[in-house]
Amino acid sequence: QVQLVESGGGLVQAGGSLRLSCGASGSIFSINAMGWYRQAPGKQRELVAVIRSGGSTNYADSVKGRFTISRDNAKNTVYLQMNSLKPEDTAVYYCRVVVDSRLYWGQGTQVTVSS
Repeated sequence: QVQLVESGGGLVQAGGSLRLSCGASGSIFSINAMGWYRQAPGKQRELVAVIRSGGSTNYADSVKGRFTISRDNAKNTVYLQMNSLKPEDTAVYYCRVVVDSRLYWGQGTQVTVSS
């Protein structure tokens, strides 16, 4: 079994920054794609950013130029650096990791951006 533990959410003013972390532990042979999704109240969960095992990345248009996804393979951890935060970035952020071809979700961490 694999566990994902997220951290780094919180309350920040518009224009501020936060860094999210998601570490995977347990029975792991290989980790493929690692990504971040978010879900705002009343909205569907949406992709924020993804990073693949080879290092290629994709971002939602709404966060390009402001967010950066990275990973530390030695620590089985994915990060999301969020800069120039906007009130519309307010949501619960979930990490999503593919481990040994199986999909796992983190428990979610709240990010609130005040105007």
